[in-house]
Amino acid sequence: MITIYKTTEAGLMRIDEVTNGCWVQVTNPTPEEITQIQALGVPQDFIMYALDLDERSRVEKSNGDTLIVVKIPRYQGETEDIPYHTIPLGIMLAANFIVTVCKLDCDLLRDAAAGRIRGLSTVKRNRFVLHLFLSTATRYLNYLREIDRKVDGLEDKLQRSTRNQEVMELLKYQKSLTYFTTALKSNELMMERLQRSQLFQMYPEDLDLLEDVLTENQQAIEMVNIAGAILSQMMDAFASIISNNLNIVMKFLASITIVLSLPTLVASLYGMNVQLPLENNPMAFLFVLGISLFLSIAVTWFFARRDWL
Repeated sequence: MITIYKTTEAGLMRIDEVTNGCWVQVTNPTPEEITQIQALGVPQDFIMYALDLDERSRVEKSNGDTLIVVKIPRYQGETEDIPYHTIPLGIMLAANFIVTVCKLDCDLLRDAAAGRIRGLSTVKRNRFVLHLFLSTATRYLNYLREIDRKVDGLEDKLQRSTRNQEVMELLKYQKSLTYFTTALKSNELMMERLQRSQLFQMYPEDLDLLEDVLTENQQAIEMVNIAGAILSQMMDAFASIISNNLNIVMKFLASITIVLSLPTLVASLYGMNVQLPLENNPMAFLFVLGISLFLSIAVTWFFARRDWL
């Protein structure tokens, strides 16, 4: 799908044709749409790089055009094996307009198209790129906070659990953190390369904004490292807790089995077809019942004192 936007006095507006200072947003393009983008002068290699879901963050130039690939976070849903993933976003700086290419739809592009990213202007190309970088780093931080909240909720369930389901849920978030770590470090290397280049040297405001982007990205890296280390230790700890909870249940069931087997043992002995004490006594049943209750209560008290029950 191809959508064209341009910043006007009324804000970010959707337009029908490509003009100077516009933003061409391309999401999961068809072969015909790829041909249309190529007709605008965008190299086919640039488009293919951005559509490769395994593409790393990078900067490439060709015939005066610049391709910037940045890894952005994407929420896929709790039912997915990896709830939070990363995908490449290709940003192509042509002579008079900007083209973004992404294989999948994502919140970042929807927010940008809806005008929810403050300071985003299609006329100022470099500033446009930096605001996308800043919004990307901010979104990483927001997703990390969401993961922390969900992990805290699972922590309460794990303390009482004897199943592996909660541990598998933690594993899903650990996978997400691994993807975040790789993407953030790749983005950092790409941004440092841009900082060393002459692309953002024209305006001091752009350099300051790039410094803010690097700071936010570094903060996200530190947060994901801390969250990953805590989650890894938590999984080991709760695996032991689940095993311990299961042992407690088995200990309780074994104790109950022993207590209940004592009346059965006494009743079995007095059910034998041989001469038995008190067999002619009319109170024999009460004696047998009393012995059974006494043994059961005594064993229960003993197990409780030893914390076996």
